[in-house]
This record gives sequence, structure tokens and C-alpha cells, in this order.
Amino acid sequence: MYAPWSALLPERVQVCPVQLPGRGDRVQERARRTLPEVLDVVLDAVDTREPYALFGHSLGALLAFEAADRLRERPPVRLFASGHRAPHLPDRERPIHHLPDEELVARLADLGGMPKVVLNHPEFLRMLLPAMRADLTVSETYRYRNRPALECPVSVFGGSEDPTAVRDELVPWHRHTTRDCRITQFPGNHFYLTTEPRPVLAVLVAGLVAEPR
Repeated sequence: MYAPWSALLPERVQVCPVQLPGRGDRVQERARRTLPEVLDVVLDAVDTREPYALFGHSLGALLAFEAADRLRERPPVRLFASGHRAPHLPDRERPIHHLPDEELVARLADLGGMPKVVLNHPEFLRMLLPAMRADLTVSETYRYRNRPALECPVSVFGGSEDPTAVRDELVPWHRHTTRDCRITQFPGNHFYLTTEPRPVLAVLVAGLVAEPR
């Protein structure tokens, strides 16, 4: 999803997508089902020798937040958290990671997270489900651990029609930084950034060069 952003961003911004085990060219690897396991994969991919930012959507927002916490000695220039309530807020939804395959697929389809091409190809769906279930397990078993606020600025993105992360749940991200915290909502549901990424990237670039307020 993130690789095409390279063509839409200024040359000075290098996109370094993190491919988790169990998907893409790592589909043959075991999908990780615990936060420490997934976080190790993310941290292995972060190069702190140059100025860097962290961007994560949905579960990725939590992973980016936890990675920033681990990288306090060489913090990102900005943390971008998209499509997820502030980490300390409880989940309003009932867990679904344990549901049988058919029920899980139906729930994901209701959220708009299952493209028709996947739903129409059962063999492809069977291949993707372990990774999806693993992601949900990590997300739904996440428990915030109290810690000092981050010392990097934070930008929070969300879809205006996303029922899983409404504005009142995005604003409290300010608690997790001692610096600037900016909230921006874009038209669309939970997967707003896959529809038209250009407005999102424009705000992202502005956040990379902006002076904290």
C-alpha cells in the first residue's frame, strides 16, 4: 500500500515500507501474533542514522507509537498515527480475532476492509486470513502501559466516517507528546487513505517541515 507513495512525495522523502511476516513477499513466514514479536520486526526496519518519521495506520499506528517509545534516544522527527484511537483509550468494539473464519470475513467485509477481488477468490482469502487474524489478535489484546509522553511532535489522521476512531478518540493523542499534536480528518471511512492518498501526503509533507507550535 505504501510503496506507490514514493512517486507522489518529494525526492527528499524516502518511503521505507515495513512488510510484516505473513503477507506480500513474506507470505510464507509465520504471521506474528504478539506485540513484542511484531515490534521487533518494525524496529529492525528503522534506520535512525538519518532523520526519520514513523507513519502507521490502524494497528500500524500502535506499532509506530510503541516503536517511538523504544527509540527515545534517537526519536523520529514526527510520529504520524492514522485511523486509531489514542493508545490509552479502551476498545469500544467486541473482539473478533477469535471468530470462525466465515464470521470473521463477514465482519471485516462490513468494515470495508475486504476488497471484492479477495471475497470472490476463496483460495486467496484462505491465504490472507492467518495474517489478518494475527493483526487483530495483536490489536485486540493490546494494553497500554503508562509511560512518559513522547518528546517528538505527533500528527493524527482519521477518516471522517470511520466508526472505529471518531474525532473524540483522536484528540486525546495529545496526552502522548510534550510537543505539537495536530488532528486532521479526511473524507472517508477507516480505509480513507487508500481511496485518494494525495491530500494525506500533502499534510504529511507539511508535518515533516513544520516547526512545532
